[in-house]
Amino acid sequence: MTLHPALVLAAEQAQPVASAGRLVTAALVGIIALVLLITRFSLHPFLALTIGSLLVAGVAGMSMGDAVEAFSDGFGSTAASVGTLIALGAMFGKLLADSGGADRLVDTIVSRSGPRTLPWSMAAVGALIGLPMFFEIGLVILMPVIFLVARRAQVSLIAVGIPALAGLSAMHGLVPPHPGPLAAIGILDADLGITLVLGVLVSIPVVVLAGPLFAKVAARWVDVSPPALFESRVAAGSSTASGGSAGATTGTDPDTGSGSGSGDDAAVDRDAPDGGPTRRPGFAATLLTVLLPVVLMMGKAVGDIAAPEGNPVRAALDFVGTPLVALLLSVLVAMVTLGTGSGMNRAGIMGSLERSLPAIAGIVLIVAAGGGFKQTLVDTGIGAMIAGWATGAGISALLLGWLVAVAIRLATGSATVATVTAAGILVPLLPTLDPTQTSLLVLAIGAGSLFFSHVNDAGFWLVKEYFGLTVGQNIKTWSIMETVISVSGLVLVLLIDLVI
Repeated sequence: MTLHPALVLAAEQAQPVASAGRLVTAALVGIIALVLLITRFSLHPFLALTIGSLLVAGVAGMSMGDAVEAFSDGFGSTAASVGTLIALGAMFGKLLADSGGADRLVDTIVSRSGPRTLPWSMAAVGALIGLPMFFEIGLVILMPVIFLVARRAQVSLIAVGIPALAGLSAMHGLVPPHPGPLAAIGILDADLGITLVLGVLVSIPVVVLAGPLFAKVAARWVDVSPPALFESRVAAGSSTASGGSAGATTGTDPDTGSGSGSGDDAAVDRDAPDGGPTRRPGFAATLLTVLLPVVLMMGKAVGDIAAPEGNPVRAALDFVGTPLVALLLSVLVAMVTLGTGSGMNRAGIMGSLERSLPAIAGIVLIVAAGGGFKQTLVDTGIGAMIAGWATGAGISALLLGWLVAVAIRLATGSATVATVTAAGILVPLLPTLDPTQTSLLVLAIGAGSLFFSHVNDAGFWLVKEYFGLTVGQNIKTWSIMETVISVSGLVLVLLIDLVI
């Protein structure tokens, strides 16, 4: 296995740059500064991570020239390995939304469900929509459907909303190509195919537990009737009455935002721009397109296990299953199956792809700055010191990764910041792990990054306002659901580690 550059640097570093006491102080100062800058002063995480990295290096005694170089190296390597994938994933998700493909998936699955199976169907819908889409965009697309289903089935909003949220959140934290898992994979040099297979394996029981099963309990704690906010438009046939909101969320023109599909396949969306969709793509074509990147990357993992090196089939699977190639092929296929399949012309397809990129600029910068923070921890020797303590104390690397991610998540409210920071701290432990354990470490950190969303998390307020809950009600439902995902995810990761 080729070592990540951070591992090579860690291995070549004979001595830390300062005493253990000074390194501990540097780490505490950097992390406290990071937390305060984000929570107290509302500074953008990109700036907070940059300042925190320089503070760590300065307190540890590293020269400012070396500190800037370490941060720049980590920033550049992470942006190169992860930034392109995030951009391709955003293009794929935006095209799925703009073409009406997301609406097709949601409406087809929900329409075939009875009252007793609705929570399970909503969990499946949340997971499917969550595979290619960021959490916030998926939530905006699903909210009108959640409202409509709850009203027509005459059940609590929580009973059908929590399963959908569980599907979205589990995909966001545990399954690439979402930014958090991708960042951890890049920082820890984990095998994406193995991580994807294990992530899906862990996510299924996690979604079941935190979704339909927990929803039964949460609906008894909090009984909220769905508003008639989207009733007139949804009942008329459009399952995505919040298309304008989606556009606002993604930084696009509200009139051309995501999710503008019509309930009638032959109908034309009068609000759609020139070249926009005139019909919905077919269900089978949409489903196969959504699953294509997953199948390609899983195929690579299976080929690596089942076929010997030099086998032409394995070589082909290795190529098409490489994350960059898999996502690139998926975007190209989506341009045909979703774009052309929905009646969009070339200008409409290109416009959709172009509008997907501004919204992810901040995410790419945060992830890359997390890579710079990681490299600073490695070069100062702080990461190696923490790893030495953990090894000497006999603490499981998986449990340690989860605990570090939980601490940063609770302090900052950001799952992405928690993921990239925890991954950076755990880098020196990688020589003690095999490839499967490294992938499990990615999942443990991802699970920890979802722990107990509360008032410092933007997602907390997004869910609260959409569902019309009080802070206390949101804690009883959304926050505990996130905690169930986090804890059950860790338990499953530890069980898999025992078996494999």
